[in-house]
Order: sequence, then C-alpha cells, then structure tokens
Amino acid sequence: MRKAHISRKTAETEIDLKLNLDGTGDYCISTTLPFLDHMLNLMARHGLFDLNISAKGDTDVDYHHLVEDTGIALGEAIKNALGEKKGICRYGNAVTPMDETLAQVTLDLSGRPYLVYQVKSNGRLKDLDASLFEDFFQALSNRAGMNLHVRVHYGRDVHHMIEAVFKSFGRALNEAVLINPRIKGVLSTKGSL
Repeated sequence: MRKAHISRKTAETEIDLKLNLDGTGDYCISTTLPFLDHMLNLMARHGLFDLNISAKGDTDVDYHHLVEDTGIALGEAIKNALGEKKGICRYGNAVTPMDETLAQVTLDLSGRPYLVYQVKSNGRLKDLDASLFEDFFQALSNRAGMNLHVRVHYGRDVHHMIEAVFKSFGRALNEAVLINPRIKGVLSTKGSL
C-alpha cells in the first residue's frame, strides 16, 4: 500500500495529511485558503491521488507559513508513500493547457532535491500572493527529494497559470510513481535512489 499519513504541528501551523498514490482522485481538502484548496483539489484529481488535508495556521499574520508548511507535509507524504521506490518509472512530464496558458512540469524522483521555477505570476489571487506557490514547490521538492522543473511557457491570467501548473504537477507525479513491472529494483545504474 503506497499510502502516507503526516501530522505536522508547529507554533505557526497544524496540518494533518493523508495521501494514497494508488487512488482514484478523491480528495477532501480544507486549508482555510480557498485558492490553495482549489489547486490541491485539481492536483489530486488530475494525478489520480487520494488526498485528505486539514490545515490551519497563523494566517492573521501572513499566508506564507501555511502555504510552505503544506508543501513540506505533502513532500514528506510523497517520500514516505514511495518507500524504497522499487519499480517506479521515476520520471514524469506533463504539459497542460488552461485557456491562454501552457504549463509544463517535469520531475525526477531521484532523492536529490532541486527546483527550477519559471513562472512569471507575480500577481495576486484575491489577497493571496501568487509568488507563494514557488515556496510551496520548493518545500515540497526538498522534502520529497524531488528534482522539479516548473515552467509556464506563456499565459496572461495568474489564476490560469497556477492552475495549469498544479494540473501538470499532478499528472507528472502520477507518471513518475507508476509501477512498471519491467523495472527490477529501482531505475538507476547506481542501484539506489
């Protein structure tokens, strides 16, 4: 069973997260930030992951802690659910359109975290700063041990850009975590990831 349950409590946030990599895209997400909930719903549905998140934080101070810590918890869950990574395809790539926007996410579950984030979405979504999603993906990449490349080729609407990124991320991650019966052990000449 490729599942994980993460409970994370700090002085700034409290997060309870359950992930099933072999799900059907069911989700129940409540982070107190409606746009973040919407993006995580899209990621789960398009990646076919079952995802339950209950999160709250010091949003009266700023949204940064909650957004970043949700990325931390999701990254830990991905890493824990993958276990030894035996048989996984390891790499994933998805290009997703959203109206005038085209986004691409490419990733490698190598165990070596690195983020390239080429998204020019410095706008706001209501009172949420879109630049916080770079912090989300940086935290996720670090905790999951994921080499992650996120790029919006073009777009105009900030909502569409971030939405296309989350859909692409879900689809790319689904591709990377798929089990290929032809892969014995892990997909690496080193013998480990």
